[in-house]
Amino acid sequence: MEVILLQDIPGIGKKNDVLVVGDGYALNCLLPHRKALVATPTVRKRYAEVIRRRAEEKAIERAVATSAASVLMGKKISLLRKTTKTGKLYAAITEKQIVEAMLEQLKIEAKDSAITIALPIKALGAFTVQVDLAGVSADLAVEVGAEK
Repeated sequence: MEVILLQDIPGIGKKNDVLVVGDGYALNCLLPHRKALVATPTVRKRYAEVIRRRAEEKAIERAVATSAASVLMGKKISLLRKTTKTGKLYAAITEKQIVEAMLEQLKIEAKDSAITIALPIKALGAFTVQVDLAGVSADLAVEVGAEK
């Protein structure tokens, strides 16, 4: 069922997005709580200008994400952590720590959920993580060094 969102819903979409959602979700959650309207031709005409502006905003967001992903290509971040005598970390590197390092070192903002770590980073060395910025994926090199 096609609906127009009347408010931001985390994980679903932003206000004035036109989305296709499951009938059950629309009928049981979105419509009774007045979080969305069914996208009938009449509703589409009434909200045409708002829908057009939201589509332009989405295009701008996607362009910003694409440029941020292109900036990430070939870049690396460095993290210094305490290690044991054998060279293992006391605690694994988390997505939150990577996001903080990206903001500090590369000046790129991302959410914790945008980072995908294939295997837990628990040792010194170079690793690659996947960063998803608004549908555009990029690889980021993470260099883990010993703190002195």
